[in-house]
Amino acid sequence: MLYMETTYCRSTGISGDDEFFIRKNSIELGRLCSISSQADVYWPPHKRVRISAPFLFRETDFEQNKQPSINDLPGECIFEIFKRLPSGRERSLCACVSKRWLRLLSSIRKGEYGSSKVVKENIDSVSYAIETISSNENGGYLTRCLEGKKATDVRLAAVAVGTSGRGGLGKLSIRGSNSSCGVTNFGLSSIARGCPSLKSLSLWNVPHVGDVGLYEIAKECHLLEKLDLCQCPAVSSKGLIAIAENCLNLTALSIESCPKIGNESLQAVGKLCPKLQSISIKDCPLVGDHGVSSLFSLASSVLSKVKLEGLKISDFSLSVIGYYGKSVTNLMLSGLRNVSEKGFWVMGNAQGLQKLVSLMITSCRGLTDVSLEAMGKGCANLKQMCLRSCRFVSDDGLLAFSKSQGSLECLQLEECNKVTQSGIIGFLSNCGLKSLALVKCMGIRDISLDTPLSSPCNSLKSLSVKNCPGFGTASLAMVGNLCPRLQHVDLSGLYGITDAGLLPLLESCREGLAKVNLSGCLNLTDEIVLALTRLHGGTLELLNLDGCRRITDASLVAVADNCVFLSDLDVSRCAISDSGVAALSHAEQLNLQVVSFSGCLGVSNKSMPFLKQLGKTLVGLNLQHCNSISARTVELLVESLWRCDILF
Repeated sequence: MLYMETTYCRSTGISGDDEFFIRKNSIELGRLCSISSQADVYWPPHKRVRISAPFLFRETDFEQNKQPSINDLPGECIFEIFKRLPSGRERSLCACVSKRWLRLLSSIRKGEYGSSKVVKENIDSVSYAIETISSNENGGYLTRCLEGKKATDVRLAAVAVGTSGRGGLGKLSIRGSNSSCGVTNFGLSSIARGCPSLKSLSLWNVPHVGDVGLYEIAKECHLLEKLDLCQCPAVSSKGLIAIAENCLNLTALSIESCPKIGNESLQAVGKLCPKLQSISIKDCPLVGDHGVSSLFSLASSVLSKVKLEGLKISDFSLSVIGYYGKSVTNLMLSGLRNVSEKGFWVMGNAQGLQKLVSLMITSCRGLTDVSLEAMGKGCANLKQMCLRSCRFVSDDGLLAFSKSQGSLECLQLEECNKVTQSGIIGFLSNCGLKSLALVKCMGIRDISLDTPLSSPCNSLKSLSVKNCPGFGTASLAMVGNLCPRLQHVDLSGLYGITDAGLLPLLESCREGLAKVNLSGCLNLTDEIVLALTRLHGGTLELLNLDGCRRITDASLVAVADNCVFLSDLDVSRCAISDSGVAALSHAEQLNLQVVSFSGCLGVSNKSMPFLKQLGKTLVGLNLQHCNSISARTVELLVESLWRCDILF
């Protein structure tokens, strides 16, 4: 018998893990199999026996490698150990070890930490010190916001563990969810157990969070005050009812695009949440008259802010709001297709909206001239009103409303195409408005009225006319004669007005204009800027000439010579060059804070010293699309003007 040294063999077709060892000792081999006396080495007739490498280690090596580990303990034991960690720092460090440890730590309720007396006293002292420090930030509690790919269960668990020892998480916002490992009920449950001091929770587009997650929030977070649910298809009325039953401090509730939330949950909220002040419901198909009426009838004493949009409610709901909305100060109604003229008429005549201050109605075909008049009579303290896309409101409705409503201060009309110039002038004559805004009102035509103008509206301080192509020279002249005390004028998008049409308005403003926005008025030239700075240079604070391509350096020279209090100047996309920038920089009385030269191709690297001079007072500088300015010049400006935010 030959005694051979250990030989390493591989057979064809066998992977590298398949190994064969031949030992010196033939007796040891004989224990494994019978060896023929004629053969020096035994070779198996079939596939050889596989002996894995660890069995070849010496006994001492095996004992050294198999060290005892805390991970060998069952989860219950590690759970009990974690409960006795003295502070949040130790818990945070342990959470970084592995996902298993993080999962165990996040399953511990905050009240379960510190089972022993010594540990509990240590935690109480540390928590008191931390809460005292954090009370000066974010309203006294920590805030976290997770968006998109960052919104995962693991990150929520880490937030729960990390903030539990720092006074607790007070506000959490989750916007979107990771497509592969997004937020689920597990992550929300971790927040509930670790952050019982949570006061505000916002969930947007989290399809995998359902009633189970809200159950945990309701069970643990009794201090919850604000809840915002948007695009949560798995949340039903059961989850919201659990919140209502356990979170009695709820003051604000917002529900949007939640198809499983219905009337019974609103009834529970109205009955069980005595502090509810704000409610917003949008695009929830299961919410109807029963839910809205129950909510208002049960929570009428404190409910002050209401927003109802895209709901399948009828005239009955509006009649209930008109009767029970005695504490409502802000009301927004939008896209209520099933509400007719009768609903708005009853809501106004019910006389329950006496505290209503702000009213916004959008795309409601039930709002007509008749119902608008009723609203004017029933809302005695109304200060602000905005009507958008109300196609059945005309001049007659506005005039009737102005006669029955004496407290209105701000009016905004957007896409109300039946309203004409006559209705606007009649409204200004009857009502002491302070602010008037007209947006995309195509019914306004630039015609001269034959009827003489009534007494001037001395109360109007702000006039905004945007993208109303029919508002031209004649309209501007009449507004100037009717409103001599204007201070804020916004005529953006009125590309038809000219210098001759705007000049009478500027000359009639006796109080001195403070804010003027002429962006998009393509036909204005330097002449109107010269007149504006000459007449109102002593009061002008903001001037926007964005897109007025006929404005040149002469306008900047006039601004530099006449404007004393101007702090915000926008000459984007104007015919401005380095000379105009130089004129601004040489003005000693100017104290500009925000300047925009965006799209001014005539401003080049030569303006760098002038921009540095202006930068002594600037906090914002816009140089976007200034193609004649190099990146190196911008870098030098950023270094010099370190207090100024520069856009390039």
